[in-house]
Order: sequence, then C-alpha cells, then structure tokens
Amino acid sequence: MSISSAIDALTSVLGDRLSRSKSDLDIHGRSETHFAPMPPDAVAYPLTTTEVAAVVRTCAEHNCPVIPWGTGTSLEGHSLAPQGGITINLSRMDAVLTTNAPDMDVTVQPGVTREALNTHLRDTGLFFPVDPGANASLGGMTATRASGTTAVRYGTMRDNVLGLTVVMADGRVVQTGTRARKSSAGYDLTGLFVGSEGTLGIITEITLRLHGQPQAISSAICGFDTVAGAVDAVMDAIQMGIQVARIELVDTASALAVNAYSGADFPACPHLLLEFHGSDTAVVEDAASFGEIATDHGGHGFEWSAKAEDRNRLWKMRHDAYYAILASRKGTTAIVTDVCVPISRLADALLATQNDIASSGIPGPILGHVGDGNFHAILLIDPDSPSEMDTAKALASRMATRALDMGGTITGEHGVGMGKLDKMTAEHGDAWAVMGAIKAAFDPDGIMNPGKLVPPAN
Repeated sequence: MSISSAIDALTSVLGDRLSRSKSDLDIHGRSETHFAPMPPDAVAYPLTTTEVAAVVRTCAEHNCPVIPWGTGTSLEGHSLAPQGGITINLSRMDAVLTTNAPDMDVTVQPGVTREALNTHLRDTGLFFPVDPGANASLGGMTATRASGTTAVRYGTMRDNVLGLTVVMADGRVVQTGTRARKSSAGYDLTGLFVGSEGTLGIITEITLRLHGQPQAISSAICGFDTVAGAVDAVMDAIQMGIQVARIELVDTASALAVNAYSGADFPACPHLLLEFHGSDTAVVEDAASFGEIATDHGGHGFEWSAKAEDRNRLWKMRHDAYYAILASRKGTTAIVTDVCVPISRLADALLATQNDIASSGIPGPILGHVGDGNFHAILLIDPDSPSEMDTAKALASRMATRALDMGGTITGEHGVGMGKLDKMTAEHGDAWAVMGAIKAAFDPDGIMNPGKLVPPAN
C-alpha cells in the first residue's frame, strides 16, 4: 500500500475531482510565509461529508497522508505536505446549512468564509464576529482556533463553536456538541478538535454561536508618543469597563508602510485603531472616554467617526497591513510570528522585542491585538540570504522564550503547524507528550496532517 495506490483507488471515487495537475499541486504546496514549497501528490475536491469519509477511509487503507485545506491563509505551514499525500480541499463544501435566528446559531460547511457567512446573515440582525483579517474559511479558522481583531470583545473560535461534524482517521463520522448553550455530558470533544490543526480529524460541519448586530458602531484612531503609552491607555480603558470591540496597535514602521501602500496619512508614531459597539449614545460616550484616557498617556490626534465608509476604510488598511509591510522591502518574504502575554507585561514584551529587532539589522514592523496581549512581528528577509533567515528565526525564538518567561504563550492565534514545534516542550512540558498520546489514540497510523502540532512519532 502506498500514496500511488491510494491515488489509483480515489480516481474511481472522485473522477476529475481528484487533481494531479502541476498548477494544483503547486498552489497546495505553498505557504503565506517563509516555508519552502511542499506539494502533495494529489488534491481531492469532495462535496459532502460522505465523500470526505470515503477519501479518508481509502487513505487509511493505503497508509497515505491526508492534509486538510481551506483557503491556504495559515502562517505556520499548517497546510503543507512534508510527507506528500492527498490534500483535501474543502472549498467546494461552502453551504450555509441551517440558520437558527431565535437561538442565535448557524451550521455551515467548512468552506464557507467568514465574509460569505456575514453576507448571508445580513438581513437577520445577527453576525459572526471572529475576524482574523484574512477572508479565511470557517473550517480552517476552527481547526487553528483563530481569533483576531475582535477577540477582545467577542472571544476566539474556542468561544464561538458549539458543535462539529468530524471525519476521523479511520473514516468514521462523529458529531460533537449540541446547539444547547451548555452541557455536562462527557469529555469536551468539540474543544479538543477546535485548534487541533487537522491532526485528529477533518471538520466537515460547524455549528457557530452568533451575536446581535450592534445598534451603532464607531471607529477611532489615535497617535501616541510611545508604545508604552498606547498600551497603558489600553489597560486603563479595559479596567474602566469601556466596551471596546477592537483595539489594534501599529508601530511606527507599520504606520509608514500603510501610508505608502494604502495612501494613508498616519504621522510617524505608534497608533491605536479602535472600534466601539453599542447603542447610539454608548458608542459616543465610549469614544469620548477613551479620548480622555489617551490624552493622559501621551495620545494625540484622536479622531473618531460613526460613518460606515470611514470605519471600512480604516479596517481595510489594517487588514492590508501585512501586504503593506511586505511591499515596504521589495523582494522579501517574511517570518511572521505572534506571541501573547498577560496584558500587564505587554509593554515590557513589546519594548524588548523592538530593541531586539533594532539590533538585528533586519526590518521587523510590529502589529498587535493589544486588548488581549497579542502581537505580531513581521520579520522581513531576503529569501536568498541564509544569514537573514537564521537571524529572523533566532529573533522569533527569543520572542517566544520571552513570552514564556512573562507567563505567556508562544502563539496567541497563528497556531503551531510546523513552525513552532521546537517550542512546544518549553511551553507544555510533559503535557506535549500527552497531546501526542491523544493523537496516537485518534490516529494510530499517523496519517492526519503529519508533521504538525504534536511530537514526531517514534
């Protein structure tokens, strides 16, 4: 039994929806960041849970690796195929299956993107809040336990997934969770699969918690003399109970990159980008209260607006910031890393990281979801320079170690994939081996997204 024999067997199941074209393989072997291409041997395009189960069952019979694929926007090599095998592209499973407005939940297939879901929900008075920036698939967001700009108010995928349909490594189909808001019935298998990065099974349906669309939304922007001042303003705002839905930091280098890329006019200093959700009166009061706090911490140029066009322009610039930063140094790729620390240590972590980057000789603009202590460094490197690659990897390693020393985590939202395996023992100790034991129990032959998240099989 082999990958080749699995492909032969699957051809009769999927027909032309099993692709071996070079273009397909190349697309599914690429990463958004610095990882070398690692294409699969074939790409399957199933349409139903039954077909996914048939593909996985066949791959299990032939000992063939299986790699799930959503939109390919992950940043730690989650969807690459280091051992070859079959990539299961779930993008054609893109139906919204049921919307339950009275219960504020929805069930979707994994290929539905977050933007498509919110378009579907537009007339219901409800929305799905988790916003990682990219228009990622909800299956991929679930598998990586995504969060993003709105996590400070609405939580992460962990907080918003009620139940799942999952194809196990032997082809069995299991359901986890219910539409009830709570349960004490057994192990929390839903929570186990959320963030499992495709190493335990393939998610084919997701039931999600929805939220009411706020009556009013306002956005704001404010410059600061220092990053520390911006972080202190955030801490005061949270402690005072101001209902902030987004609090994003861009450092000076990021602000200048956004100016060049998006035609913005940010002054050359750190900035906070904010959004407030609530009643018409509340969003005005919250914005005004934050403006006063910002002034106390060296804030200046505070502007806010309730106009949708201003808000959309601001967040498009923020979501495009990664591409703006890439464009700021032509011909580069990036090591994009993220850490998360207790918010009381955020200013210390940011300052130490900025100093470390400044002495390294490579650019490393910083962005942050500072409301929950999470920030990213985009380390720009010449892909043909081994010395720059080594320097950037060493910087990322020190960021992770520093976060752990401060009581934080090596990744707040990007996940582990292939890129952070070497830091898992430092964060989890013997618990990482427990994760490996769970993986072995669910997937004894190790075919599900091998080389990611858990300790290598002996």
